[in-house]
Amino acid sequence: MTTIAVASSLAHARLGSHLFRASAAFRARLTKPPPSLSPPRRLMKPLSARFSSSGVLRASDRSFSSGDDDIVILGIETSCDDTAAAVVRSDGEILSQVVSSQEELLARYGGVAPKMAAEAHSLVIDQVVKQALENANMEENDLSAVAVTIGPGLSLCLGVGVRKARQVAGKFTLPIIGIHHMEAHALVARLVEKELKFPFLVLLISGGHNLLILARDLGHYVQLGTTIDDAIGEAYDKIARWLGLDMRKGGGAALEELAHEGNADSIKFSVPMKQHKDCNFSYAGLKTQVRLAIESSNINMSDPISSASCLDRALRANIAASFQRVAVLHLEERCERAVKWALNIEPSIKHLVVSGGVASNQYVRTRLDHIARKNDLQLVCPPPSLCTDNGVMIAWTGIEHFRLGRFEIPPPACEPDDSVLDLRPRWPLGEEYSEGRSTSRSLKTARMHPSLTSIIQASSQQL
Repeated sequence: MTTIAVASSLAHARLGSHLFRASAAFRARLTKPPPSLSPPRRLMKPLSARFSSSGVLRASDRSFSSGDDDIVILGIETSCDDTAAAVVRSDGEILSQVVSSQEELLARYGGVAPKMAAEAHSLVIDQVVKQALENANMEENDLSAVAVTIGPGLSLCLGVGVRKARQVAGKFTLPIIGIHHMEAHALVARLVEKELKFPFLVLLISGGHNLLILARDLGHYVQLGTTIDDAIGEAYDKIARWLGLDMRKGGGAALEELAHEGNADSIKFSVPMKQHKDCNFSYAGLKTQVRLAIESSNINMSDPISSASCLDRALRANIAASFQRVAVLHLEERCERAVKWALNIEPSIKHLVVSGGVASNQYVRTRLDHIARKNDLQLVCPPPSLCTDNGVMIAWTGIEHFRLGRFEIPPPACEPDDSVLDLRPRWPLGEEYSEGRSTSRSLKTARMHPSLTSIIQASSQQL
């Protein structure tokens, strides 16, 4: 994997271009192309597909021969603070993977500043995509399609990736596939574990999301639980900053490393939501408990741990270890209940997939492996480089949908600057399980886009 560092000077860069808003919506089937646009040959070759008189690419029109392994997709990801691109082949071969990080911006601002992150994306997106193609020994004409994250995420950041994807797709007459970021985190496990078949249970844990999902089929998901306030990754990052840790490699990694030095039973934090018998998550209250513990220990949160005394460092380590134990215990309890619910719905489940940035945490993996084994399930975790945000997961999810004809026709070669981009910052993955509905008023539902599952189901009914 190629990594490109974004210099701290990017924090002061300003872009003079207009703020683009999006173009066509992601649809689960191909709409009729205009008369002037004939279907591109590259679309027909890998899928052995043909267009019906209505212009719709139907599943019955495809034959899955050896040509199916010739699908090559460029994936672009800019939903938060990493600018990523990758080229992946449909046989699972990762031809290239490039990530441009914003570590110094994160350290400087203590987290993701959406406007700064979007500007950093804009300054490196061309280089990242170019490098991904060069590393794959590919040119744009060699691609079958372009896949790009359209949500959920930060609107300003999503727009940078979508605009670039549409530029490439339009210039080289390539189909385009809008990708759900959390679905990509779930499906990348199918690239890693070839035996992973639907249905399976998924725990997605990151800085912005906690999700327990029953994956019944491609595009068919049931939401068993979600976060009602803060996600576990956000809690890790916030507490890492309070403890004065080096944030350049991520708060989660820094806190896990410090926790190795501490006593996990030294501070008795309360496990969140013990009284709620559902699969939802909450980390806001646990963060408050940790902040109060830091204040009562007389730790100066403005002092970096590098300058802490031995005693001070030991206190911070104990807090880190105690927090991590309870934070992950909350995951365990919710997963245990979700396994029972999922098996009631789909008794054939054999796998528990854990993905997202926090899935890189070895303590998390070890504890959740215990839950999986206890329930006769196999734990599947992508390697750390595929747990954090990356272009591979976007390209692979694009391949999965492309095989089923779920993509758009190529966008116009030259779109006006004021085109409206289809961005979905708040976009549920699946429909909520009836027993999993939260009674908490904290659950955010405002301005939420219809779920990916409902969109695909509605489109399928129209075919």
